[in-house]
Amino acid sequence: MRGKAVTAAAELSGPEKAAVVMLALGEEASQPLWGSFDEDELREVTLAISTLGSVTAEVVEELLFEFVGRLSNAGPITGSLESARRFLEGALPPDKAAAILDDVKGPAGKTMWDKLANVNERVLSGYLKNEHPQTIAVILSRIAPDHAARVLAALPDLLAEEVINRLLTLGPVQKEALDQIEKTLRAEFISTLSRNEDRDPAEGVAAIFNHFERSVEKRCMEALERKNPAAAARIKALMFVFDDLLRLDVKDMQVLLRRIDKASLSIALKGAGDEVRAHFFRSMSERAGTILRDDMEILGPVRVRDIDAAQAKIVETARALADQGEIFLSKNADEEVVS
Repeated sequence: MRGKAVTAAAELSGPEKAAVVMLALGEEASQPLWGSFDEDELREVTLAISTLGSVTAEVVEELLFEFVGRLSNAGPITGSLESARRFLEGALPPDKAAAILDDVKGPAGKTMWDKLANVNERVLSGYLKNEHPQTIAVILSRIAPDHAARVLAALPDLLAEEVINRLLTLGPVQKEALDQIEKTLRAEFISTLSRNEDRDPAEGVAAIFNHFERSVEKRCMEALERKNPAAAARIKALMFVFDDLLRLDVKDMQVLLRRIDKASLSIALKGAGDEVRAHFFRSMSERAGTILRDDMEILGPVRVRDIDAAQAKIVETARALADQGEIFLSKNADEEVVS
């Protein structure tokens, strides 16, 4: 281990710089990076972490900004089945990697409707609620009744009623119309779920920013705004923050509320705007809302650092629920929603 604190990035080797970034990101956020290392690189970085010692905050910030800057300035990338195979085989046991690849490639005879059968109803309804009721009716008529029932239950009430009316009067669907629906589903929905489209490098940077502590995020964003305003604006648009929970509908908010700690919620809402607070209270029973208001009143003044931590914890829970398909997180604030 080094005998004194590192005060300049130039003092560090490549593996040591990587070690600093991994430690700064934390265990959860750095997991995707670990999966990209080969065996020799893993040994070098692990050794660097174990012998690194103390590094000043200024050096950590400099290396994080350098790391983010390189990601935001990355050139075009091209995905392929072969590159996906290499990533999977490097991160998963062979049998699991093969199973995922088989699903991505699509076994012979597997139709679009078979694929939809494996999509969680919350995720599918989140996509369908932006479609025309007639289109939704056609799609639901092609999937299993039990799955269709769950999707309908997850749709906004008025839209669900209209779709049921369309189902009752639905006649034979012309092959051309059905082909067009399948084509749209494959291009706009299934391909996104399978992650076969090229990934915007800014999405990776935004994900990293989402895991920063608020103070680090602020410093890095301000530095990036000075150096590359366009990239900074793109990353801001892709980041999901506490205020973006306004995009959740009431049903998804209720799912989230069942999963979050009420003490954290009290602290988080102390620093939230009136609109966000109101959105949370609308999703609760009157009794639960009264209890929460009392808890917030009892708290008294709360440090900004504690509010930031509580809000980040809730946002992380929302992201996890979205990844599991239990709620639908819209990335576009202007997305049309039928209610």
